[in-house]
Amino acid sequence: MGLKEYASKRRFEKTPEPKPDVPHEGRRLVFVVHKHAARALHYDLRLELEGVLKSWAVPKGPSLDPSVKRLAVMVEDHPLDYRDFEGVIPEGNYGAGSVIIWDRGFYRHPSAGDENENEKLLLDGLRKGDMKFVLEGEKLRGEFALVRMGKDGKSWLLLKKKDRYASKGEILQENRSVVSHKTLEEMLEAGGQKSFKQKKINQIRLHEAKESEELHDAPVKPMPHNIKPMLATLAREPFDHPDWVFEVKWDGYRAIAEMRDGDVALYSRNLLSLQQKFSPIADALRECRFDAVLDGEIVVVDDRGHPDFQLLQNYQKSGNGHLLYYVFDLLYFQGHDLTGLPLLRRKEILKKILPSAPKIKYSDHVWKDGVLFFTVVREKGLEGIIAKHAQSAYQMGIRSRQWLKVKTRLTQEGVIAGFTEPRGGRKCFGTLVLGVFQGDELIYIGHSGGGFGAKDLQEIRAKLEPLIRKECPFKVRPETNTPATWVKPELVCEISLSGWTEDAVMRHPVFLRLREDKTAREVVRDSGGEGGNL
Repeated sequence: MGLKEYASKRRFEKTPEPKPDVPHEGRRLVFVVHKHAARALHYDLRLELEGVLKSWAVPKGPSLDPSVKRLAVMVEDHPLDYRDFEGVIPEGNYGAGSVIIWDRGFYRHPSAGDENENEKLLLDGLRKGDMKFVLEGEKLRGEFALVRMGKDGKSWLLLKKKDRYASKGEILQENRSVVSHKTLEEMLEAGGQKSFKQKKINQIRLHEAKESEELHDAPVKPMPHNIKPMLATLAREPFDHPDWVFEVKWDGYRAIAEMRDGDVALYSRNLLSLQQKFSPIADALRECRFDAVLDGEIVVVDDRGHPDFQLLQNYQKSGNGHLLYYVFDLLYFQGHDLTGLPLLRRKEILKKILPSAPKIKYSDHVWKDGVLFFTVVREKGLEGIIAKHAQSAYQMGIRSRQWLKVKTRLTQEGVIAGFTEPRGGRKCFGTLVLGVFQGDELIYIGHSGGGFGAKDLQEIRAKLEPLIRKECPFKVRPETNTPATWVKPELVCEISLSGWTEDAVMRHPVFLRLREDKTAREVVRDSGGEGGNL
């Protein structure tokens, strides 16, 4: 093939790759395996023959398992000096991206007696399309074969022969250069524009997550659909524990994202589509080049970075604030069901694959120190923390004590069952009569008349008007200070309170907001250790 094609594809004044060189003679034949983050991350097997490096791109990399066959696409010959090349090919050049010497050493034909016979046998095998060779590298050792397929001459199979070096282990986990001891990502730090670096880092992390042995324990299954998320149980106070991790409790809409073949389904915990309402999130997820199911929270933050639920509810109309999707769990990835893996392993894979994007954020955690973390969260005016056992599996639709939530203020969701007549200068209504479900029965928990602005009064009354009915939705009609108008129990609101009476009625309830993301039937009493809504 020669080096003309190699030279024609490169501008040597703009790339650090070596120019075509003069062949060396009188020494053992060398091989090198480059790991290369080009347009697609791949491995390049290069074998010295006839004074050049015969080269094959191996998309999935070599294997030591004799039962595994790897596609190897023959590409242009490279100069011998390329055996020492690693670095960053700049953006705009052919093969732009980082390159490391993943493995290197000497190689020979298994039947060769001396160097002359060695090269002759190897060349014969190359021409016949059945090339047998023994590698003596730092990672790859033993006998391999390259077998040509089809008529184009470019498609080959790379096979490992059965010998004492054969192994079922995943050699690709060893992801550092045998020369510089750098990873592809670390090599990128040497050069390149920021946007180019970040794009390549995203690519490298995704590819290496696919190679990860973490996936070996995750069964291969079809992607699940219409997932009810795992829920946390309310805890009264924060705690420290070496087996637990602690995350921010984001004040937003819980959202599951199913991503497959470039399509995205984004929906709430009640299986309501969020794709149109938060289309910028769905658009950002479509840019991810993998199949996955994510669990997270959609929030809108103000200019200080604080979540603002009012901005979130009005975002579709106003566009005010900064829309973000904080992702904290990974349920499915590239054909593998991850729900049975420990939480920390799921999060490690998630952190690798999640791209650095303006609207998609990894929700990180702290280890052990829950009390200090809660103090910091409270001082910043955030809603609370989520404590998760580091080894917890993901239980779809289950409220688990392996996940706990600790709020910075006491709140309760309530189903609006009615409203009372206004008094004094108040318009629209006086108080909201509230309940929670206990099984199929709606239980009275009190009424709230504080916390409403003039706009709240108007909007809530407008939403309640079509729900008015004659019958009281409670089995036992509660007493109210003024006449009550009953409504079909559908709307959900959130209330702050100072505690509960002996009769299980809220003390000092103050209206906070409507919860359009919650259904009435899922609202239960949020008492410590007994239910609650994440």
